Amino acid sequence: MRNLAAVTDPAESVLLRLSAIVELTEGDRDLLRNAGASTQRKIAVRRELISEGEPVSRPLMILAGWGARIRVLSDGRRQILSFVLPGDLIGVGRQRGALASSTVLALKDMVVAEAPCEQLLPDDSSLPAAYVASSSIDEFYLQSHITRLGRLTAYERCADFLLEIGERMSLAGLTEKNSFRMPLTQECLADALGLTSVHINRTLQALRKDGVISACGGRVTLHDPSALAHLVDHRRAPNIRRRAA
Repeated sequence: MRNLAAVTDPAESVLLRLSAIVELTEGDRDLLRNAGASTQRKIAVRRELISEGEPVSRPLMILAGWGARIRVLSDGRRQILSFVLPGDLIGVGRQRGALASSTVLALKDMVVAEAPCEQLLPDDSSLPAAYVASSSIDEFYLQSHITRLGRLTAYERCADFLLEIGERMSLAGLTEKNSFRMPLTQECLADALGLTSVHINRTLQALRKDGVISACGGRVTLHDPSALAHLVDHRRAPNIRRRAA
């Protein structure tokens, strides 16, 4: 796992994730590094990065921090549709000015930057293909989430979710020996997995008791991801060139 305090390239997570999808040219890498260094900005925790129904003016890349795509009902109930992690892209492949279909909220202080614009890329750039593949993977995870909510038990939901987060963090170079930081409260997990906070607590305790996971201080360790994936019928995202560790 990278020592985040020592990282000098703000776009490193994005570079690692996209390199796992498509072979990037050195020019592509320079474009991502320059964009990460020159256009980055901070989004404080609990602030909205994007608001539902507003135009998305430029595609964004997530350099650091955690966010969530959310829908809030009129009575205040919240559904977390997906989580936004370092290395992720937002709004690529969409028509400029397209309206956001959900709000993106910072769950932890975030650093974001503008992704290189597709219309301004050189002809030999691999970034358009990387953007398409990235969007395809995001759609795969969204479909997995629908299946998770519709057909899996509470135990399977939590296990499947943790496997997905572990894979995604690994692609961004943020895991070590199947261990990763996950700064989510049980309330966030409940809003994402369609369970109560009490049910989340009991299910995580069951996963610990079974020796499936360890969790302490915001760090989660998956003890045997392959066996757990087989147990809950977890499916990895396609189009990934490099296997998540």
